[in-house]
Formats: sequence, C-alpha cells, structure tokens
Amino acid sequence: MKLTDKELLSMKSKAQIPILTAYTTPIARCVEQAGVSAILVGDTVGMVEMGFSSTRYVTMEHMIYHIGAVRRGAPDTHIIGDMPFNSDLEPDSALRNARLLVEAGADSVKLEGPKYDVIRHLVAQGIPVVGHTGLTPQTAQNFRQVGKDAEDARRLLQDAMGIADAGAFMVVLEHIPDSLAARITAGIPIPTIGIGAGTDCDGQVLVINDAIGMGEAWPPFSRQYAYVGQTIIDATRSYVEQVEARTFK
Repeated sequence: MKLTDKELLSMKSKAQIPILTAYTTPIARCVEQAGVSAILVGDTVGMVEMGFSSTRYVTMEHMIYHIGAVRRGAPDTHIIGDMPFNSDLEPDSALRNARLLVEAGADSVKLEGPKYDVIRHLVAQGIPVVGHTGLTPQTAQNFRQVGKDAEDARRLLQDAMGIADAGAFMVVLEHIPDSLAARITAGIPIPTIGIGAGTDCDGQVLVINDAIGMGEAWPPFSRQYAYVGQTIIDATRSYVEQVEARTFK
C-alpha cells in the first residue's frame, strides 16, 4: 500500500523508515516487492547511472524520464523525486518544475538546502516536500563530512528547524556526525532520514547501486549487501567463453 506524506510523517519516533533509491523499472519493481517505505529517485542517477562527475549535470528532462520509469515499476510505493540543480531557485519556477515531477509520477519532491520560501510555496500549492541538509551535493565543493565544528553544527540545526517550520514533512540528513543527527532528530517534529548520519535518525536512505555493490567504489558510510557488479562480470565472461568456444546455442 502506498504511504502518503502524512503517513510517513506520522512514523516519526515510532518505526524506522527504510528508503532506497531507484532509477529504472526493473530495479523499482524489485525494491517495491522488498517492502521499502518509499523510493527516492535521486539526482544521484547522474553519477551512478550516467557517468557524470557531479549531480549538477542532471536536468529536469533526466528526472522526468527516470521518475516515470520508477513509477511504472513501483505503482504502489511512495516516490520522492529530486529537484535537480537550479530547478528550485525561486518559488514560481520551483512550483512549475515540481508539478512536472509530480505529473511524471512523484508523490513528493526533495530539494537541497534552507530554501524556506520555496518549501512554503510548494506546500501551500499542495506539493509535499522533503528537505535535505548536511552535505548538499548540488552545491558542495567536496564530499567531506560537515557539521563537525560547533558553528557549523548550529547552522545545520537551524536549517533543519527552518525546513520543518516551512512545512516539509521529512528531512534528509547527509554525512554529518551521529551526535548532531541525534540532536536534530530530537529537536524537530518531522522524521529525519539519515545517509551517513548514524542510527538515531528516524529512517535511512541508501543508494541502490551502493546497496547491491554495483560499481567499483562506494562511500565509506554506505553498506553493501551484495556484489552484483561482480556477478555481471562473471556472467558476461561465461557468455564470452561459450561464444568463442562455439558452445553457445
């Protein structure tokens, strides 16, 4: 059964919220069958599927395409669609772009940073919003952990509180100290979803390619539950050997 934004909001402090990314129909179908609470169609697609060096190269057209593919694979799961770089700079253009993601199949949209006016505008127009603070890849200069000193920690706590006050129903906390994530989780009324933020968040999100070991390297805070990349290499080698040996029928 597809969870609504209000149902996800009500899960704060009651049950851990498992979220995975997906970008294609077959993967979305598998993820839905496994029973995740929500699927994030993240702009990480640019790096893990399209070979870009940054999420900043992902466009609205890319997101619309992948959200549609995931919706066809997971008709009964809440889908969060990422607002790509520069698509949410001010309220009116953000609303136009958010509506395009919803039309493609998203149930809610996620945007990075303390864009309080944008969040308020989208929520007022009936579009559920997921916030994102901590490491924000669209604007970060590197992928080092943030929030380690007192001043930066205060900034991120204020950002999370402002995102909640603006009307977001959930917020992603990326690559921040566990203790800071715990403080934020205890200090705001909406669920926190961690990615490299420890176990005290209300839920976790993981990039599917990291979870299944698809690729050559993964972030230090990720976890691999399988190594599908090696399985593909092994299967392909077996195919090549059979063809070259003329035993493939």
